[in-house]
Amino acid sequence: MTRLAPRVMSEGKFVRLLIKGGWEYVERPNCTGAVIIIALTRDGKLLFTEQERIPVGRPVIEFPAGLVGDRRGEEAEALETAAIRELLEETGYKAQRILPLAGGPTSAGLTNELVWLVQAVGLTKRSVGGGEGYERITVHEVPLGNVEAWLRRMEAQGKLVDPKVYAGLYFLKQRRPHPAVAAGRGRR
Repeated sequence: MTRLAPRVMSEGKFVRLLIKGGWEYVERPNCTGAVIIIALTRDGKLLFTEQERIPVGRPVIEFPAGLVGDRRGEEAEALETAAIRELLEETGYKAQRILPLAGGPTSAGLTNELVWLVQAVGLTKRSVGGGEGYERITVHEVPLGNVEAWLRRMEAQGKLVDPKVYAGLYFLKQRRPHPAVAAGRGRR
C-alpha cells in the first residue's frame, strides 16, 4: 500500500479529486460515510426509493440511503442516528431500532467512500417522505413476495436498479447480521 499523502487535484462543494501514488480517486470531504437502509413495514412491504440520478441520466431504484456526519455540528453522528434520520426524510417512516448488517467500499477503484448496510425495525409511518426540499424522491412500498418481479418491471421500464438492493435482499433473507458485524467489526 502506498504511504504517500494524497494531493488535491480539484475540489468542489461536495467532492474532491485526489491523486496518490499515481491513482486518481474521489472523496466526500463533508461526511464519514453513507448508510443504506433495508426497511420492511409491519404489513410486509419493503421500502424503495426512486430518483433521477444525474451522473447516469436515468431514474434509479434504491433502498433509502444517505450520508453520515454531513451536517455542520454533527460530524461525529452515529450511523444508527443517520439511518433513522434518512429513513424518515426519504420515506416518512420512523424506525425504533437500526441493526447493522455489513459495510465496505462502494467502488474501491473510484472512491474512498464506505457504506454501511443496516436494517430498520419497528417502523411507524410519520409523514409522506420524499426527501428534503431539493430532492424529488418517489417512495415505493412493495410487498416482499413481489419484490423480484417488481424490480424486473422497473428495469423493463428503463430504470436502473442499484446492485446494493440485491445485497440487501440477501441479508433480509438471512435474517441475521453479517458475521463481521456480529463480532463487533465492520462499523465505522
